[in-house]
Amino acid sequence: MTVFDRVKKLCEEQKITIVELEEKMGFGRNSLYSWKKKTPKGSNLLKVAEFFNTSTDYLLGRTDKKRFDDLTEKDEKDIQKELEELINGLNNKGAFAGFDGQILDELEDEDRELLIASLENSLRLAKRIIKQKSTSRNDL
Repeated sequence: MTVFDRVKKLCEEQKITIVELEEKMGFGRNSLYSWKKKTPKGSNLLKVAEFFNTSTDYLLGRTDKKRFDDLTEKDEKDIQKELEELINGLNNKGAFAGFDGQILDELEDEDRELLIASLENSLRLAKRIIKQKSTSRNDL
């Protein structure tokens, strides 16, 4: 997949055309089409990456992760493991101070699902924040 192919895919996701992107970036007409055969200059590549909130490595095909803080397969497995541990903790009597019963068993199905989804989203957010902080430290 060329740089142009990746940019075109991002445009489609954002529901804009290549021509519209060129106009927004202040590039000349058909300049992005030249990216099919040649590597763009760094400053233009960076402008497009910033516009789409993605990395230049993604545009260049060096990674399939669009963003540095995208979660990997390992991250997803870790989240599921942590979520399972949290759920088990909620189901164990006395696992949390102030609770004297099996919390999840006492909730109605819909409330239980909402609590689990909330815990999972919180774990994902925490993992992304850690990755962002790690990436910003590496940029220094």
